[in-house]
Amino acid sequence: MNSTKLEKQSSNKCFGGQQDVYLHRSLVCGVPMKFSVFLPWDAASRNLPVLFWLSGLTCTHENFVIKSGFQRLAAESEIIVVCPDTSPRGAEVPGEEDSWDFGTGAGFYVDALQSPFDQNYKMYSYIVDELFNTVHENFSTDRGKVGIFGHSMGGHGALVLGLRNPQKFHSISAFSPICAPTSCPWGIKAFEGYLGSDKSLWLDYDSTQIIQNGIHPTPLLIDQGLEDEFLEEQLGLNQLEEVCRVRDMPLTLRRHPGYDHSYYFIATFLQDHFAWHEKQWKESEA
Repeated sequence: MNSTKLEKQSSNKCFGGQQDVYLHRSLVCGVPMKFSVFLPWDAASRNLPVLFWLSGLTCTHENFVIKSGFQRLAAESEIIVVCPDTSPRGAEVPGEEDSWDFGTGAGFYVDALQSPFDQNYKMYSYIVDELFNTVHENFSTDRGKVGIFGHSMGGHGALVLGLRNPQKFHSISAFSPICAPTSCPWGIKAFEGYLGSDKSLWLDYDSTQIIQNGIHPTPLLIDQGLEDEFLEEQLGLNQLEEVCRVRDMPLTLRRHPGYDHSYYFIATFLQDHFAWHEKQWKESEA
């Protein structure tokens, strides 16, 4: 146990628990990585469920922590919440600072295959393997109650990581996710840069394609604001809805008039997502 050395960067008491930030040397990404973790008041005395939150483009490990108000919900439900960064930092990869939607802050939760990004941009393996194991080794967790959720690019990540790893993530939800990245401008740019021109290599990171190709039927919850400025061009929600219908994939899709792509939207419906994950965990025990 405790095989990964963690360096505590900050700790703040919040709703009876602790909102902490840790730094550790990532062997996968080759640079130090930060992640936030909320520990309820009794996190040291018994094994608690875990939710991994994945954030969107330009975000860090802090955005969800500061903007969503999730700590009250996590404290009431007694759930550990982990928030990783969205890309490596300080790798000094040529081109990583050239645009806001690729490189720094935009790792897209894939394992890059193209040079020069293939040495550091391994966010899929970082979260699924390294961070997943680090959390379980260093905190008192219930490995049978682990969920993943996220927003926008992080919603894409939550769907892909959750669908591909049902043995690790037992519940999945998303806000405004990029559902079909192989056919939207954000996804095409990222996948060409990280994975190359062979589009067959892209399919493993597209949730619509994963479901189309057959997958463990983990029920999904998705909330989408209808005033989202990215809905039509970037998110591909209708494609996901259709493939779930054809493949008989359990999908709870809620469209909300008047709501946009912001954290105001997330904060409004976040309680429902905590309840969703708890419901999935209870049903898996039955």
